[in-house]
Amino acid sequence: MMIRIASIGECMIELRHRSATEFDLAYGGDTLNTAVYLARLTRDRGIRLDYVTALGDDAYSDAMLAMWQSERIGTDIVARLPGRLPGLYTIRTDERGERSFTYWRSASAARDMLRGERAEQVAAALEGYDLLYLSGITLSILDQPQRAVLMALADRVRAGRGRVAFDGNYRPVGWPGPEAARAAFDEMLPRVDVALPTLDDEPALFGVESALACADRLHRRGVAEVAIKLGEAGCFLSSAEFTGEVAAEPVEVVVDSTAAGDSFNAGYLAARLLGADPPAAGRLGNRLAARVIAHPGAVIPAAAMADIRPDCTPGP
Repeated sequence: MMIRIASIGECMIELRHRSATEFDLAYGGDTLNTAVYLARLTRDRGIRLDYVTALGDDAYSDAMLAMWQSERIGTDIVARLPGRLPGLYTIRTDERGERSFTYWRSASAARDMLRGERAEQVAAALEGYDLLYLSGITLSILDQPQRAVLMALADRVRAGRGRVAFDGNYRPVGWPGPEAARAAFDEMLPRVDVALPTLDDEPALFGVESALACADRLHRRGVAEVAIKLGEAGCFLSSAEFTGEVAAEPVEVVVDSTAAGDSFNAGYLAARLLGADPPAAGRLGNRLAARVIAHPGAVIPAAAMADIRPDCTPGP
């Protein structure tokens, strides 16, 4: 039976600095990056993945759709808003591969993806889906009425026995302040089955310093399965099946850390959807993240990860 997944969020035009005045053009965004990697990992494995967003009617939006379709990502639930444009961001990386972003997205078409009649159209299209994936960035670009629609959509997916996976992915620039982000996350968490936070985000938002404390906080909010990204240390997993760390894959040189977390999420979810236990899922997430940060850009060439496949071998 086909497993149906919907990833909902924003894809933007990506300009990555090659020098002070030269750029490479690509397209990326956290939930889109995860969707691409998840689609690649599960190709021909009985999984259908759709992306949910809104785009304009411009040439860049056309190119985005063509890219997603080439990755076998469904685009039937993508709205095209006449006269609108995608958001844009630039990436600079330092000598250690750490990145910094600058955004132009205040008028992005994705900010209206669940407005008006679109709300019920999306809800009807996602009826019976097995997994809804979103992030804190998805929450940050939506106003309160659309955020309420998203919460109701998550409830509807779960009522149909689907699950919700959520990566907080806190980016201060997207919020009026940490209080607004905390309130939105607190509203979302009771609807989440699988949480995929990054430990570095926890101190600023929740005053939590350790992975164990982070997992405890999420479990107390009703989240059953937690996979916490620890950067170069790997990940910490906590659920009824397994609790413990899974060591990171070694990386000789970090070229660009963009999408490290997004690719980990894809690896973890792909393995779990295909029946792997949490340690095996953590290993796949770590392995893919290590490969991604050894290449420039948010979405690396498919050929660069062709040898990485979901591992369903039971872990320790």
